[in-house]
Amino acid sequence: MSPENTYDLIVIGTGPAGEKAAVKAAYFGKRVAIIEKQRSYGGAGVNTGTLPSKTLKESALYYSGKYDKGIYGHDRVIDGKTTIQDFLYRKNHVTEALDQEVKNNLDRHKVDVFIGIASFIDANTVNINGEDATQEITGDYILIATGSYPFHPDNIDFDGIIVHDSDSILNIMRIPDSLCIVGAGVIGCEYATIFGVMGCQVHLVNSSDRILPFLDNEISQTLVTQMENDGVEIHFNTRIDEMIVPENVEEDIHIKLGDGSEFDVDMFLFAAGRSGSTSDLDCDRVGVELGKRESVVVNEKYQTSQENIYAVGDVIGFPALASTSMDQGRVAISHIFDIHDLDALPKIFPYGIYTIPEVSMVGITEEEAIAAGMDYVVGRAHHEKVPRGRIMGAQTGVLKIIVSKEDNVIRGVHIIGRIAAELIHYGLAAVQSEMTINAVVSTVFNYPTLHDLYKYACYDALGTISGHKIKEF
Repeated sequence: MSPENTYDLIVIGTGPAGEKAAVKAAYFGKRVAIIEKQRSYGGAGVNTGTLPSKTLKESALYYSGKYDKGIYGHDRVIDGKTTIQDFLYRKNHVTEALDQEVKNNLDRHKVDVFIGIASFIDANTVNINGEDATQEITGDYILIATGSYPFHPDNIDFDGIIVHDSDSILNIMRIPDSLCIVGAGVIGCEYATIFGVMGCQVHLVNSSDRILPFLDNEISQTLVTQMENDGVEIHFNTRIDEMIVPENVEEDIHIKLGDGSEFDVDMFLFAAGRSGSTSDLDCDRVGVELGKRESVVVNEKYQTSQENIYAVGDVIGFPALASTSMDQGRVAISHIFDIHDLDALPKIFPYGIYTIPEVSMVGITEEEAIAAGMDYVVGRAHHEKVPRGRIMGAQTGVLKIIVSKEDNVIRGVHIIGRIAAELIHYGLAAVQSEMTINAVVSTVFNYPTLHDLYKYACYDALGTISGHKIKEF
């Protein structure tokens, strides 16, 4: 193999995990190649997952005027003037800009980019099957960061027109009047609220009795109420028993559920699970062990069963967050090249769910506190009751804290409402540093801001501990 085709590190995939790993290795002077099978950069994070769906949420809020009602007292009417081109414009703009930014970042760090499908020849050699040619490159280390793709059950015929997965729903040709979504996980709930506030009649089919079961139950139930208020009908503890898809895409899809419910919709979205993108790699050829749904099995260093091959991001499964995937890539590089600047991800990190309204959490839930036998108290503060919330026209929203009673330390923070995913980071710092509620109430925040929610929630908890509720702050 010629020197120009030999690298210290080969990264497969330009998504959040792969990009950050590649540029970190290059920053520390390593010769790095990255392989991308698409013409676009950034993987699902930029093109089909994280950022496009969050951008669609902002478009839905803009066109629906959802958050203006609390100020002006009426809904903005979505009429025929709002086209699908209008709805998708911001998503397309953001995707194109960030695609270019990923490319520029790789260029700035002098990472060699190859476009094509990667597969293993041996533990150090990768074949790249490009559009125009096939070539081989070698590397001392190889990092798999190929991400994941939507799981397709055999009994559903996806056509990308009226029957969608979470990739193809981003390229719809019209705004549906009605939509059935299967799967009440993060993806399903986010799209249910996006289309719900756009005036679409949404049926969300959930096989269990809760949505987002990892959330604090009070927050999960609050989200259910908000979704139902926006026209989302949630079908709990049932599955699709029959689905009749018409040959003419202008006709409705007929859905029959296991509980006997029946309804017609003009579009369908399956959003129940993803699988690791490993089928092209020929992992068995180099002894890389695969687990459930084609995910790559790794140890705490993100090392696979082949010692010089590592894997990070969605391809290794849980938690499959863009935020954690980026740092998994950085941690893997630290171990590969003995940099020791970031040896492990923190055990405490936040979750952000970009539903309408947003939900975010860090630390333990109330149910976990009960299960652990913790002597705890709860503090709450509501968006609509703080001055900044009134200015914003907030009508709903709550910040909830879980406090261990023996030491007044904040053990969990749970938020539903405006910019919850932004607000959670103060809660993250509080939980990580084992901050007490006394420390929070003695902290001065800018005024008026939604951070007052933290202070008021802490006063609420202090009132419970002291035995008398404080009514004014």
